[in-house]
Amino acid sequence: MKILSFTFLFLFTILSAQKPVVEDLKIGQKVTLDSKVLKEKRILNIYLPQNYDKTKAYPVIYILDGSMNEDFLHMVGLQQFFNLSFKMPDFIIVGIENVDRKRDFTFHTDLKDLQKDYPTTGHSDKFIQFVEEELQPYIDKNYKTDKTKYVIGQSLGGLVATEILLNKPQLFTHYFIISPSLWWDDESLYNNAAELISQQKDDERFVYISVGKQEHPMMVKEADGLYQILKNSGKKNLKLEYKLMTDDDHATILHKSVYEGFLKLFPPKD
Repeated sequence: MKILSFTFLFLFTILSAQKPVVEDLKIGQKVTLDSKVLKEKRILNIYLPQNYDKTKAYPVIYILDGSMNEDFLHMVGLQQFFNLSFKMPDFIIVGIENVDRKRDFTFHTDLKDLQKDYPTTGHSDKFIQFVEEELQPYIDKNYKTDKTKYVIGQSLGGLVATEILLNKPQLFTHYFIISPSLWWDDESLYNNAAELISQQKDDERFVYISVGKQEHPMMVKEADGLYQILKNSGKKNLKLEYKLMTDDDHATILHKSVYEGFLKLFPPKD
């Protein structure tokens, strides 16, 4: 009996020692911001560098489709990869979770078909106000940031990123505009782009535009046309890159396109 008891105790001790330790894996913070501008609570997914140092200032990437089940995680992964293998510094990454992207990323239209298809449409002005008056001040107050601010937006996110570039360019220093939906409102923003850019100061700014060759021909035309408008604007401090992704459509373009955009800015490590 003593031998059996000892054997049982011995086996129990071994099995207990081999029991795996399970811990939560954390890559950042989830912040709920009470927006007075939007009159709702907005969730921010925030990635901090692994060696985040409160005495050091970091550039920031803002992701418009920044939910956990959208673009936040794989954009964080891209930044980590470029930080590891290329000369990309550490960034703070802010993913803005969507509530109603059709509402937030489109400006007013009088077109009845768009009003029907997008019944909540037309409030990008409020979203941009939220970014300017609440979101960026919150990030700058609560985290160590420098003056470098990226925005990444695709499709309707690319539309509102273009709207910010043309109307509030000072909000960001780097614009990643992917497959922008410039068809919105019969291309009114696209048609006014040359006039709007001509009214701006010649400040230093980087704009990367890309589109998939397999997307709708109108989107390809508009993305290329926006690039040409900016290129011919006479702004000497406006640095531009354009990439036609030959094998990509609207569903596949974002990850590879941002990769190509980062390549334009950050060379490989020696």
